[in-house]
Amino acid sequence: MYQTLLVPLDGSPRAESILPHVENLATRFKAKVIFIQVVEPPLQFVNPSLYETTIQTDVIHEHLMDFKRKQEEISTYLAGIKDDFHKKGIDSRVIVELGPAVDTIISVAQREKVDLIAVASHGRTGMSRVFYGSVTAGIMQKIDRPILIIRTRNI
Repeated sequence: MYQTLLVPLDGSPRAESILPHVENLATRFKAKVIFIQVVEPPLQFVNPSLYETTIQTDVIHEHLMDFKRKQEEISTYLAGIKDDFHKKGIDSRVIVELGPAVDTIISVAQREKVDLIAVASHGRTGMSRVFYGSVTAGIMQKIDRPILIIRTRNI
């Protein structure tokens, strides 16, 4: 039923609460798992028209170096989770991408032909959701495939 699972993580224990569910599904269906973390670029790179000043080359270089540093840290973090899954006989790999979280996750899901996206959600509602936004809600609104959402409590 499920051959490839995509698991967005942000490094928090709350996000990692999806892992036992993913392990169960991957074992049951002999599915491969792709762990992804997205690094969102600074706002001026997403929508430069919001800023009247020209972005200087040194600023761009600084942000690219910062992304490379974050990418290394995230890759190490995700490799640890991947190794835990490999020890349990589950084929998995990691992806670290730069871009807007929701669009990037959806793009990777399509590119990798995943059958299911599995994510833990903070379960915010009302004004809290308006102020903090929700990657999970964004994915739900735009995705064209099944999504497993585990609502978490304070962890």
